Amino acid sequence: MTASLARTLRQAGLILAVAASFASLSSTSSFAFSAEAQQMCTSDAFRLCSSEIPNIPKITACMMKHRADLSTGCRTVMDRDLAQKSSKVAAR
Repeated sequence: MTASLARTLRQAGLILAVAASFASLSSTSSFAFSAEAQQMCTSDAFRLCSSEIPNIPKITACMMKHRADLSTGCRTVMDRDLAQKSSKVAAR
C-alpha cells in the first residue's frame, strides 16, 4: 500500500470516528448535539482532541475542556445545544 493511500484511509477512518462519536453523543440521554454541531465541530475535534478519538466520553470531555479554543461556529452551536438540553431536563 502506498503511503498516500494509507494516509488517505487513516484520515477517512478518523473522520468516520469523529462523526460516529458526535452521532453517539446525540443519541444519548445525557448529551445531545445536533447535526449542525457535528458539522461545525468536526475540525475542532481533530485539531484539539485527536488523541482521544474514538473514545466518545474522552472526546466530549476534551471538547468541554477546550471550549475557549473552539471555533466560533462550533462554540455557538454547542452552547445552543447544551442550553436546549438543559431546558428539557429542567422541564421534566
